[in-house]
Amino acid sequence: WRSIGESPTTSYLFRNSRDSKEACLGKGTFFADGQRKVDYILCYNYKKRRISLHRLSLTSQASNGNTHEEEKAMMREEFESGLLEQGLQLERDKESRSQGIGFIRLHVPWATLSREAELQKIKVPVKKSYELRQPQGIAGKIALLYQTLIKPFRPDLTVCVCVCVCVCVCVFQLLYEEWANYGVMFKYQPLDLIRKYFGEAIGLYFAWMGVYTRMLVPPSLLGLIVFLYGVLTVNTNVPSQEMCDDNLNFTMCPLCDAVCDYWKLSSVCSLTRASYLFDNGATTLFAIFMSLWAAFFLEHWKRRQMCLKHAWDLTSLEDEEMGVTFSAVFGVILYRITMLSIWSMNPDPEAKASVRMTVTTTAIIINLLVVLILDEIYGAIAVWLTKLEVPKTEAEFEERLILKSFLLKSMNTFAPVFYVAFFKGRFAGPPGDYVYLFGHFRMEECAPPGCLIELCIQLSMIMLGKQLIQNNVFEIVIPKLKKMYRTYKEKDKGGEEDEDEEETKRPKQQWDKDFSLDPYEGLSPEYMEMIIQYGFVTIFVASFPLAPLFALLNNVIEIRLDAAKFTTEIRRPDAVRCKDIGIWFNILIGISKFSVITNAFVISFTSDFIPRTVYQYMYSQTGSMHGFTEHSLSYFNVSNFEADSSPSSTLFTGVTICRYKDYRDPPWGAQPYSFSKQYWSVLAARLAFVIFFQNLAMFLSMLVAWLIPDVPRSLREQVRKENMLLMEFLVQDEQEALRSRLPHRSPTRQPAQTHNTHSHIDIVVEGYLLNRSGNNTNP
Repeated sequence: WRSIGESPTTSYLFRNSRDSKEACLGKGTFFADGQRKVDYILCYNYKKRRISLHRLSLTSQASNGNTHEEEKAMMREEFESGLLEQGLQLERDKESRSQGIGFIRLHVPWATLSREAELQKIKVPVKKSYELRQPQGIAGKIALLYQTLIKPFRPDLTVCVCVCVCVCVCVFQLLYEEWANYGVMFKYQPLDLIRKYFGEAIGLYFAWMGVYTRMLVPPSLLGLIVFLYGVLTVNTNVPSQEMCDDNLNFTMCPLCDAVCDYWKLSSVCSLTRASYLFDNGATTLFAIFMSLWAAFFLEHWKRRQMCLKHAWDLTSLEDEEMGVTFSAVFGVILYRITMLSIWSMNPDPEAKASVRMTVTTTAIIINLLVVLILDEIYGAIAVWLTKLEVPKTEAEFEERLILKSFLLKSMNTFAPVFYVAFFKGRFAGPPGDYVYLFGHFRMEECAPPGCLIELCIQLSMIMLGKQLIQNNVFEIVIPKLKKMYRTYKEKDKGGEEDEDEEETKRPKQQWDKDFSLDPYEGLSPEYMEMIIQYGFVTIFVASFPLAPLFALLNNVIEIRLDAAKFTTEIRRPDAVRCKDIGIWFNILIGISKFSVITNAFVISFTSDFIPRTVYQYMYSQTGSMHGFTEHSLSYFNVSNFEADSSPSSTLFTGVTICRYKDYRDPPWGAQPYSFSKQYWSVLAARLAFVIFFQNLAMFLSMLVAWLIPDVPRSLREQVRKENMLLMEFLVQDEQEALRSRLPHRSPTRQPAQTHNTHSHIDIVVEGYLLNRSGNNTNP
């Protein structure tokens, strides 16, 4: 086969099925007899031996390439014989070209499907009024066929390319019109049709996407309210008014050595006002709400997943098992330091005023490009590292690969964000005692309003840019280019090869066209994209309250984009039955817990919430925020500058004292430039808030998880009724069997038997639900 020993099985859909009356002589979705439907298609590469007339005497000496082709042909024949032994029926096209792609059509008789359904323990209705024509819909039939396909293989052989053929047009047509359509993006997804057509694994993915998107509505509205609150109250914010007041006349220390001049605090007025939009009192409450929201979301998904497991008969399913980051961040830091010095040498005053914003924006764009490039590199590294471990099963391989990919890509995505949030400006040092990188590059500092506004810009540009580029380029443009390239390659190959007259007249079948579609690469890239987005929504929501809103808008489009991709752009995947979303749920739990810690540190150390609160209740004489700006700035005597640190030329005359943002003693104090008492008070308050916020959020999350049962009450009642009907059916069947064996004896007492049956129903239901949830549930 094309992939013998190369890659795992993939499949794609034969999409435009014809009616049975038009499907004859191998056309449409039927065999040549027009009666047996095509359930699956296997494809392979072949190459015939081509020998010229003057070399007929050398036919006994086959080339290495021909020998290899003969070996592959023998293995194909052995595999096909194994399929025939399993009860499948085969029909192949004639290999009329010298080389190309061959197709083998498969039909699965009802007896084979019934046998495989019995082996996989697929339940059937106990009521005789139900008529079972196809087991578990189209996807169930494909899943049973796939299990049959892999049986004839030797341990060293695997299938690569399999073509899945749809035997029912209506499901695909409904999905194409009512699901993979941007005009219906505000409608509910037809999850049952998705599951029947693509299988339980893809059905669970889209079900999770739907739950996640709907749950984003409350935090999106609340985050918008928090942002609007900042917009409406920015004009009454006292620290912003003080920084924008020219009368206060705060002369600030230079931002770099030699080439940078002194500057006025009022020059960052617009930056201060923008920072307040995200750094206000409502942000803290919103961060606590998001911790509760994460707990609600996880519990709601567990309940929804439990309902789907029951509806899709996945309760008794067993898992199918077959046998550099920080260097890029550091480079961007050097870029920021260098560009800040170069732009500061510009004689234009307007250019100097916007130097910080210009350098920040360009650095963030570079970060975004680095993140997108390294994402692809880290994906290949994760695969290489996982192969080195040699996992024993496919499930173990996938879990290890997912974990490594998530760790590498999350570090790549969040490393620049963590730098701005927790490291930038922390180690710069005071004027006269700056910290230098490699002895030459002075560490950059945060602006007087803090690094929060820069963190907001970083989050918004990376989040929006990453999603827009991935959605438009990686998921739309690149697959279309690949499809065009494969189509062109097939046409070019067909033009060069000599074909028989029969091959020229044979109409091109739908599976020939579908073969040019993009191969299915699994659900891991789709989950990874959403999990990284979930990290943006939860981990740094205290610094960017609009993240849930942007995620909601993206997901509304993303669901329909993925739907269109699955139905029209990629080959139809093999139907895989699974009982949950796997390791991704554990990753969601880890992100939710980690987000509590990061939000606590963002509020405490990145924002000015704690310094403002400490000043208002400990140092303000009026109990207000008046004088906070003066209180948060320290003094520095310019005569203490080193020779290379002071401005070489300045537009300010008579400057003896400059100010900088820190809590340090003045130059006339007992210990000049050492940390003041205010610094230790603020630090103690920050650490206390971290402990309080973390314990409060964790306690409320655990309380929510304890109060909400994993199994909904309606499902418990439904399971109870089903078990009651099942027990009554079994009792009735046993009584009928007993009457047939003892026809002359009187029947047993029905009331006693019925009472004994109902007494065991509660035990059956409890055991049934415990097997579903895997943990203790609340009644």
